[in-house]
Amino acid sequence: MIGPVRPSAGALRPLGLDAVRITGGFWGERQERNAKASIPHAHHWLEETGWLGNFRLAATDDLVPHRRRGREFSDSEVFKLAEAMAWECARGGDVSVGELSTVVAAAQEPGGYLNTMFGRPGQQPRYSDLTWGHELYCYGHLIQAGVARLRGGVKDALATTAIRAADHVCVEFGPTGRQALCGHPGIEMALVELFRATGTARYLDQARLFVDRRGQASLPDVELGRAYFQDDVPVRERVVFAGHAVRALYLACGAVDVAVETGDDKLLAAVVRQWERTVAARTYVTGGMGSRHEGEAFGEDFELPADRAYVETCAAVASVMLCWRLLLATGEARFADLAERTLFNVVAASTSLDGRAFFYTNPLRQRVAGEVLDRSRPWPRASSGERAPWRDVSCCPTNVARTLASLGGYVATVDDGGVQVHQYAAGTVASGDIALTVATGYPWDGGVEVRVDRTSQRPWRLSLRVPAWAGEATLVTPEGTQRVTPGYAVVSRTWRSGDTVRLELPLTPRWTAPDPRIDAVRGCVAVERGPLVYCAESVDHDPATALDAVNVDRSAPLTERPLPALGRDVVALAVPASATSDPRSEATRTDEADDRDPSEPAGGVPARTTPAAGDGWPYGSISTAEAEPGNLTLVPYHLWANRGPATMRVWLPVASSTQDRR
Repeated sequence: MIGPVRPSAGALRPLGLDAVRITGGFWGERQERNAKASIPHAHHWLEETGWLGNFRLAATDDLVPHRRRGREFSDSEVFKLAEAMAWECARGGDVSVGELSTVVAAAQEPGGYLNTMFGRPGQQPRYSDLTWGHELYCYGHLIQAGVARLRGGVKDALATTAIRAADHVCVEFGPTGRQALCGHPGIEMALVELFRATGTARYLDQARLFVDRRGQASLPDVELGRAYFQDDVPVRERVVFAGHAVRALYLACGAVDVAVETGDDKLLAAVVRQWERTVAARTYVTGGMGSRHEGEAFGEDFELPADRAYVETCAAVASVMLCWRLLLATGEARFADLAERTLFNVVAASTSLDGRAFFYTNPLRQRVAGEVLDRSRPWPRASSGERAPWRDVSCCPTNVARTLASLGGYVATVDDGGVQVHQYAAGTVASGDIALTVATGYPWDGGVEVRVDRTSQRPWRLSLRVPAWAGEATLVTPEGTQRVTPGYAVVSRTWRSGDTVRLELPLTPRWTAPDPRIDAVRGCVAVERGPLVYCAESVDHDPATALDAVNVDRSAPLTERPLPALGRDVVALAVPASATSDPRSEATRTDEADDRDPSEPAGGVPARTTPAAGDGWPYGSISTAEAEPGNLTLVPYHLWANRGPATMRVWLPVASSTQDRR
């Protein structure tokens, strides 16, 4: 199996890039753009910034401190790019990893140590700053790049370098070594994956050691607290994800991997418990995670401001990685549901339509149109109203690149009874004597047709995920038509070549209301269509229309219209709206909403009727009545900021006349 996650146990077995081919449509276009634009773009900037040059200087002993470029973690961007290239090669892309492998391998020291920031004359000693130095974190990305090569059937310089680094870590930090850990998790899941790829048990043992050491107050109590590093509470005792969002989610991935490989059901249950509460109270409607700029961190329960949302792209990638692991372990559709939401609304939003500019943060409200960025220079800050070509901290472009290159490994699985399709993309799926073709225009079209091209003589089950937002869908099989509900639509039969199954998912646009405890958006509604969250963007409206002053009629239907400026198949929406005569802040409206009867839905928004992602999801859809077509244009959130600087908002205040209508 050629793919990023290959557990030896669990409810489902993943199909990799050798079994799943994405051939077109939404994700096929993005994979192609990733290969032709984003990966070469990242390579250019790694050269331009000198981050790749650090390795060349290290190999010739010329890496004195004043010549090194980039932050302490810049090595990891080289390793993530190498991983992206490795997956691209594995899926048959025209990319060469050879040069990068050679440059990285030449910088490794005889004992396996590899880092351009530490350990040389004039630099800090090795492992002298485990709190902030990121040495083990960087190894994690090196090891994952090596695993990608091994899974692709290649044991080259990159794979050998990764194995030597992992051996070094097991000596330095094993049972008789340093009783310490890194301030940034990430190596844990990499070591487990290397164990799975090589069968060497000490890598799994070391990963388990790192997971068990977390939460023992090994790291200093900094201004942000030990929770920033997830070192305040042992993993098994934690009840919700907290602290730095990417760190928390990477650690959870490693914990799931350790739990699955060691049969530790209590550890797995602990992570599931943390995920459940995080999704129920600390996750944005886009699937994004991390509400605080301070510490790039999770906030408290229901602390989900739209304009101050941090929602780092890397946290979205980490969330998808975690959801996939939990899906494989449990077989539960809710994990695939959140992965879908996050992929379409955060991962897809990160990259510009040309594949050469990126968001680091993904807020749900842009109050002031951002400036036009100079694409010849890195942008120094995480936040911006436009995507930047590169940043002084550019963890996100390479993270998205490796995710898109390996996306075929997140689509389908098998078990002893058949094949399961979890994410919908045009392409092919094969396993043993079974071969399928998937035809779909998803997410613009709700039809998903699966044709059986090759089959065994024995009966087997085809399972197609019905997202929770769908409520109810239609399944057409050789036996007839039936209604299916969220979860998996399962067809069990003896198949013949040419048989087809068609799933029709309803893509009627819907209003979505927040849990009233999310006080930052109380009295507002959002709009969704299928898996996509929509937003209002100022470029679609008269300059006199200030999005700050817009109110919507949530009882009205949402009408569809094409928007070719953003893509051939893109569906925009229109809704009746008005501007308030006294445009006040959302904070004022929230204060007024606080005076209402606590049992009454805030802001005149009716009680939630249909959960958007199953129980434990703090957003729900609203039924609508007939009304005239609207005048406020809404576009898919993932496409905003592709037409120049603009203001934007996802959550729309409800008009007072609508609030009074009961």
